Amino acid sequence: MAPERALLLHAVFEWAAILAGARLYFHERGLHGLRGALQPQNYAVLTGCLLGAAIGNKAVFWVDNPQLWNSDTGVVQFFLGGQSMVGGLVGGHLGVELGKWFAGVRHSTGDHFVFPILLGIVIGRLGCLLAGLHDQTFGIQTSLPWGVDFGDGIRRHPTQLYEILFAMLLWGTFKRGRTRLAVRPGLMFKILLVSYLSWRLLVDAIKPVPYAYPMGLSGIQLVCAAALALCIPLLLAQLRRREAVRA
Repeated sequence: MAPERALLLHAVFEWAAILAGARLYFHERGLHGLRGALQPQNYAVLTGCLLGAAIGNKAVFWVDNPQLWNSDTGVVQFFLGGQSMVGGLVGGHLGVELGKWFAGVRHSTGDHFVFPILLGIVIGRLGCLLAGLHDQTFGIQTSLPWGVDFGDGIRRHPTQLYEILFAMLLWGTFKRGRTRLAVRPGLMFKILLVSYLSWRLLVDAIKPVPYAYPMGLSGIQLVCAAALALCIPLLLAQLRRREAVRA
């Protein structure tokens, strides 16, 4: 597949993921009787989410690829080139929290984002899979029978497909436990965040490393480890509060 066609295909799936996720987000709010998403408080939360995701998306890509900083790509290419799902998720979460602080929102809003995020991952990674070598999200060489040749004669781990299956597994798990998890608003989102960051910390070990940091870790793995160090204590604290309520 020609690079231009692959990039166009990836962009189509990327926008499809964003639009489908947004549609599901409003549907999720409607299921809980929440309307008026563009009222001042909700507008601040959505704005924070979008801006945080956009900034985090690019920032983590460049953390993962510092070797490109000195390349002759130009300012425009610096902002347009590359992106990171980890950065989008972490940045979006930080943006939501800042938006809530600015608008004076005290209740948890994260659970409404869980299924839209998972849907976006499934659609987006399908685009990554179809874009093949030009997307740079494939795994390292493997002799396993399900290895995929993306066009260069080398069978690789289809890590895009692994992530689709992981997201679908989380979807089913959350669907089954939704009523029980809803007892503590925000718990489901924290579980999603910790689960996805842990998944990326592990699965990126079978991906090519564009720039090796200490211990051979990629920039994305370092970001995942740092974010987990902050998120796991918050998750455990909420789980303990939940158990205290039961007692």
